[in-house]
Amino acid sequence: MPRIYEIPPSTNALRAFEAAARLMSFTDAATELNLTQGAVSHQIKELEGRLGVKLFLREARGISLTDAGATYLPFVREALDRLRAGTDALRLGEGSDILTVSCSPNFAAKWLVPRLGAFYTEYPDVDLRISAAMQHVTFDNDGIDIAVRHGEGDWPHLDVTQLCQEEVYPVCSPHLAGIRDTGGDVTALAAYPLLHDKDRSGWRKWLQTMDVPPDGFELDHGPVFSDTSLVIDAAVADQGIALARSALAALDLEAGRLIRPVADTIPAGFAYWIVCPKPRAKSQGIVLFRQWLLDQTAADTTAA
Repeated sequence: MPRIYEIPPSTNALRAFEAAARLMSFTDAATELNLTQGAVSHQIKELEGRLGVKLFLREARGISLTDAGATYLPFVREALDRLRAGTDALRLGEGSDILTVSCSPNFAAKWLVPRLGAFYTEYPDVDLRISAAMQHVTFDNDGIDIAVRHGEGDWPHLDVTQLCQEEVYPVCSPHLAGIRDTGGDVTALAAYPLLHDKDRSGWRKWLQTMDVPPDGFELDHGPVFSDTSLVIDAAVADQGIALARSALAALDLEAGRLIRPVADTIPAGFAYWIVCPKPRAKSQGIVLFRQWLLDQTAADTTAA
């Protein structure tokens, strides 16, 4: 009869451990896994009993990983990712070319969706599923194959490829009255309505970085929009001048729906990144879609 430590732990126990370690909460792990908190706690206790070590320190203020738990976690993540990769391989082997992509609503609206016609023309057999959400996906039983994230790129447990670095600059409609007579002077923009995102801080920070005094600019007034894509659409509709990130404004600039009234620009704090679980990084569909994204970005750079 095999010794108990030679029998692999159950997948359910490993999933409970990984979720609790990532979220640092049995309760949050239970919510994610659609279990009760008691069930998650029981599975982890059974796992600790099987391994003969404590994986978590349970304290009044919450939980934390023990040294043993921290050592075990990357192996568990790799094992779960490899199981998912195997499932993907079987799925593709059965002739299904479904690829589910996660990205933010802004990226979907202003960058990805307008280009999908070109993707389907080039790859008619790939069935893309687009999931737009502000939250970063975990790739844990959420059905997501690959994601485009906005951030600093610091996700060591994922395969990460930079899609593009961004700049921030003013944009407006070419039909905005008198805009072509401003001579590219930043201070001349004070005569126009400024369009704001939800925290209304973008213009103030941009002027400060450009060392332009804010006097005369309507920083505390003007339309406010919940999404960056709506700010850009308002600029296209002649409603004022928006601050835009270069990736999100690229197609409207190329099509002539927007212009840059001044040449001044500042680097954006974050970039867009293509991410997926490391064991799945070389799967056929992910490799194909990642390269298509990079080719599109290269075309944007050439057009700019």
